[in-house]
Amino acid sequence: MVTDQEVTLFEQGKPIREIRKQIIARIMKEAYQQGGILSTRDVALILSKDAAGISQDRIQYETENQTVLPHPGALHDMGSTITHKKMIVYKYVVEKKPTNFIALETNHSQRAVDNYISNYNRVKTLLQENKNIEFIHMATKIAKHVIKQYYSIYNQYENNVKVS
Repeated sequence: MVTDQEVTLFEQGKPIREIRKQIIARIMKEAYQQGGILSTRDVALILSKDAAGISQDRIQYETENQTVLPHPGALHDMGSTITHKKMIVYKYVVEKKPTNFIALETNHSQRAVDNYISNYNRVKTLLQENKNIEFIHMATKIAKHVIKQYYSIYNQYENNVKVS
């Protein structure tokens, strides 16, 4: 259940939450490498911890390490979280990485990464033409809350404009 490296972290007096984040990441990656996928609830059962705490630890690990761990929400592109979009677009816009590398680094399918980038570029083009969210929604059929997420990403990484 634990590795020598994790035992060493414990012996060094590292906070248990920091060690747990490492364990969560390791077992999710190991399961995925073996052809499986662990949900937050699966990991919570394995570690005998509450799922909410495990979810917070996983999200914190992903944020600190600029990665996405393999879990159903990421691999099946479920949920409306901005985290994956932001991370994927950041790697594309700021780090200028090719989409196949981004897919590997974020544990997303090539199709999902291409979709995020394509939709981002569609929204960005219309934002640069000073189109409002209602117009962008009608033109692209992208949900308004997703347009707002892409707008936030665009504003943070590429521009500082206001859109209504």
